[in-house]
Amino acid sequence: MLLDRQRLMLGALIVCALTLAGCSSQIADLPGVGVPSDAPPRPKEAGAYLPVNDLPANRDEQALDPKERARIQAELTAARDRQAAAAQTKDTAASANASAK
Repeated sequence: MLLDRQRLMLGALIVCALTLAGCSSQIADLPGVGVPSDAPPRPKEAGAYLPVNDLPANRDEQALDPKERARIQAELTAARDRQAAAAQTKDTAASANASAK
């Protein structure tokens, strides 16, 4: 009885170990086990790491001139104010409807 129980526990331990190891070993690469049938094929070579120390070249010109930047900021501020006013109007109308009921 004790020997059967030990074998059962050992078998369960092996199954658990294989299940957990299947995510990171060649078991996951077997067809029908780990890869879905509609998955794209894996590349032959692993992707290279991005170069950490390579900096992009400096720009010759500014991204935005100050006039353009000020214009865009003014447009964004106006849009924010319009949305805040619309939301406040909507909240006021909703509270008026709720108090009328």
